[in-house]
Amino acid sequence: MSAFRTLDDAGSLAGQRVLVRVDLNVPMDGGRVTDATRIERIVPTIRAIADKGGRVVLLAHFGRPKGKRDPKDSLMPVVGPLSKALGREVAFAEDCIGAPARAATAALKDGDVLLLENTRYHPGEEKNDPDFARALAENGDLYVNDAFSAAHRAHASTEGIARLLPAYAGRGMQAELEALTKGLEAPKHPVIALVGGAKVSTKIDLLQNLVAKVDMLVIGGGMANTFLHAQGKDVGKSLCEKDLADTALRIIEAAKAANCRIILPTDAVTAKEFKANPTTETLSVDAVPADAMILDAGPDSVKLVNAAIDEAATLVWNGPLGAFELTPFDAATVAAARHAAERTKAGKLVSVAGGGDTVAALNHAGVADDFTYVSTAGGAFLEWLEGKELPGVEALRAKG
Repeated sequence: MSAFRTLDDAGSLAGQRVLVRVDLNVPMDGGRVTDATRIERIVPTIRAIADKGGRVVLLAHFGRPKGKRDPKDSLMPVVGPLSKALGREVAFAEDCIGAPARAATAALKDGDVLLLENTRYHPGEEKNDPDFARALAENGDLYVNDAFSAAHRAHASTEGIARLLPAYAGRGMQAELEALTKGLEAPKHPVIALVGGAKVSTKIDLLQNLVAKVDMLVIGGGMANTFLHAQGKDVGKSLCEKDLADTALRIIEAAKAANCRIILPTDAVTAKEFKANPTTETLSVDAVPADAMILDAGPDSVKLVNAAIDEAATLVWNGPLGAFELTPFDAATVAAARHAAERTKAGKLVSVAGGGDTVAALNHAGVADDFTYVSTAGGAFLEWLEGKELPGVEALRAKG
């Protein structure tokens, strides 16, 4: 982590107003938080600051109010669950800048925690307006970013403010950066990437970046059908982006040039209806009927994937191998995930996974806690894998 400034580099925090950018964009139903995962993930950073006498001032966005004050996007309902998770009272200010924020911040004592209202109530947030960033910075002596999930956005609270105050990575951000460095920036080889999901079109940049960095690339899910079609195989009524056949072939050629082995399904679980528990048939990918759909990788393909995982020292996973939301088309994803988890628990594999469907699939397989690191960052995780610079991360990079 020497490339980035962390809380360990911040020195004494006692009496300091510490502006902490967090991700509190939690799922809600009727003003009630339905999943507190993101709240729980920021607790270590808040406690680390408060326990050292820092005065914690939390910045966060919620929803998409587009620069206008909308009661349904207020962060007020998060105060209760956050207080419960921290085991200490959290104060709330009705704005993130101006008199309400100044008054609430001035009232803080060492170790206190304050949540400011939704930064996206102001148009200057998403525009990364310098005046708005300065208004935010007025309420802090130093800045900590613990919201990797928002780090791909050059917003005032994620990038602009980091240029105005001494800036550091929080514990969650630090863990994410360390995991991604192990996974792709400075991994132990051989490295295998498993990329699944519905469409090649959403992951062209990702695939092009990965073939130059990894030793083996497993392509699964609906996107594998496009590669099979590009190789002249009939995929029947399967989801397939036939117009991207040339793109798929270029990725295959790039992989050959980079000495990256691409692993595609050799057999498939097919059905004539897209629903749970239909009549299925497991066939070679060379024998898919014209009226059938490929909905999961078959058992021979799973053996290939698991054997490749056995060869690897590092695994990066993004996307399922089949339509895992419907049984029995979760079988390949579950089998590969459990195999990777066993290798990880045995100390033979560093496994890093991320993306919404991936997290859901690993939870479904019951192994999310067994991977080395599972990112909930979605878009930021994907952009990192694509090799793009993330503004919120770059702002934390140590100088010189």
